[in-house]
Parts: sequence; structure tokens; C-alpha cells
Amino acid sequence: MNQNTMAKAMAEYFGAEKSESLLFMLVGVAATATAIFLWRAAPAWRGMAVPLVAVAAIQIVVGGSVYFRTDAQLKTLTAQMQQTPAEFRNAELKRMDTVNKNFAIYKLVEILLLASGILLTYFFNHNDFVFSAGHGFIIQSAFMLILDLFAERRAEYYVAQINQLLGV
Repeated sequence: MNQNTMAKAMAEYFGAEKSESLLFMLVGVAATATAIFLWRAAPAWRGMAVPLVAVAAIQIVVGGSVYFRTDAQLKTLTAQMQQTPAEFRNAELKRMDTVNKNFAIYKLVEILLLASGILLTYFFNHNDFVFSAGHGFIIQSAFMLILDLFAERRAEYYVAQINQLLGV
């Protein structure tokens, strides 16, 4: 793979990461607004506000940090790839190894929260607060799991592209 092709692959990867992080932030803001509405206007659904806001905080902070650092990160990595391709490859593969290991942790947490939400709605269906909290966990964890599965797939493809840079 030549450097122009790698630069294009990097732009696609980081562009998709930036788009997804914007979606994270927007969903976090929407979840917060929904939580406020539920807390004020729907007492039976107040429990949903807790997981909506808790996960929304993560979505806004993580989404914002990825969104606002991506352009500079892409610029730095592109320059490194053009100047020292072997160093770029080694450093970026190491970074992406950490990213991919983190996906395993994220998925486990998201699946546990999803299962917890399901269990809460099943076993506490007569307690409005807990029942609605379960729904909040289901909604937020399922959303996060789906997006992280897409991100994980993009990361795997990006790593394959990095490996091709020097003919690996």
C-alpha cells in the first residue's frame, strides 16, 4: 500500500470516528433532555432519568474528547506516516491494540448493563422507579453497544490498512 492510499484510509477512519462521536454527543444531549422531561412530567418514569443521564455524561464527555481531538490527531499521524512510515506503523499499531482491547471491556460492560436492564424490567415490574430505570439501561446500553460494534469493525479494518503500509 502506498502512502496516498494509507492517507485516504486514515481520513476515512478518523472521519467516521468524528461522525460517530458527534452522534454520541447529540444522543447524550437528547438523553439528558429526555431525562429532565421524564423527571418533571412523568413521575412513573423518573427512574429512567438516572441511567439516561449517567450514560449521557459519558456520551458527551467521550464524544466531545474524540470529536475535538480528531483533526489534530489525523494531521499529526499523517505527517508521521509521511516522514517515518515504519515508526508510524509501530506506534499506531500499538495505540490501536490498546483501542481494540478497550472495546472488549466496553462490550462486556454494555452487555452487563443491557442484561441488568432486562432483569430489572422483568423482576421489578411492579416498582415504577426500578422498572423504568431498567428501560433506561436497555436503551442506553443497546445504543452504545451497537455503535461500539461499528467502531470496533472500523478499527479492525484500519489496523489491516496499517499493516499493509509496509507490506505486512
